[in-house]
Amino acid sequence: MKYEAFNETNFKFKGQSGFMKGKVRDVYEVGEDKILFVVSDRISAFDHVLPRPIPYKGEILNLIAAKALKLTEDIVPNWLEEVPDPAVSLGKRCKPFPVEMVIRGYLVGHAWREYKSGKRSICGIPLAEGLVENQKFSKPILTPTSKAVDGHDEDLSRDEILESGLVSEKHYKQLEEITHKLFERGSEIADKQGLILVDTKYEFGLYYDEVYLIDEVHTPDSSRYFYAKGYEENFAKGMKQKQLSKEFIREWLMEQGFQGREGDVMPDINDDVVEMVMNRYIELYEKVTAEKFNFSDRTNVISRIENNVNQAIEKYL
Repeated sequence: MKYEAFNETNFKFKGQSGFMKGKVRDVYEVGEDKILFVVSDRISAFDHVLPRPIPYKGEILNLIAAKALKLTEDIVPNWLEEVPDPAVSLGKRCKPFPVEMVIRGYLVGHAWREYKSGKRSICGIPLAEGLVENQKFSKPILTPTSKAVDGHDEDLSRDEILESGLVSEKHYKQLEEITHKLFERGSEIADKQGLILVDTKYEFGLYYDEVYLIDEVHTPDSSRYFYAKGYEENFAKGMKQKQLSKEFIREWLMEQGFQGREGDVMPDINDDVVEMVMNRYIELYEKVTAEKFNFSDRTNVISRIENNVNQAIEKYL
């Protein structure tokens, strides 16, 4: 491979009070109320981390999210305060709600696989007979999931969330309303770039009892995009849609016989696959942001990140 990737970090920052390794992020708690995401080049699918990282994937996710957060801050405040390095975001440490707000405009991906298996409701929302893959819903539907640190996220209905006390009714109504507004904004932004925002997920938390948008937004790891050009024709012919999302990774894995099920064996990820995935992520970055992706200097990338973060957190300590 021409480009270097980094798989993980293990920093000891001044004022560091906590550390957690997520599926793709290394999360550091710093000072009294700051949190820092180092977005690695790890890639996950079917709740499994693939054995090889993808060069620049972390920077792409981080930079798309930063731009999207800026474009939605009039709808809801968000956690992000600065991006001290292309692979790093620093901001407010919020108390996360234990659910992810998934919103779907089209019957595709997990929702389609559930429907195809015979299910006619998802997260308590009834689905009509006769729907087909990639069909647009009459209006977007909310299909929340649990937030699993390890293992699979589980679909949850509104009633299940409220009855279990995962989220109060007051806050859940806010999350529903904000989610719809964010999806509408994301769809408008995508449309300007010739894309369709098919589905996405949002995560929220409380900061001094105010709802904040946290985590990443409208990235290829949290969202699915179709190309608008050709959608209607492909749909009419029952053909696959040209899309920009992580679904192509899932499809490739399924072709190799892997869906994260017990007994499934993770296939080998060779250089050609790594380069293909990297190029797809770069394509999405450039299409979503309408900007050329700049390849940062990956010489001693770990030292670069550490130095940039140390400079950033100094003012908070």
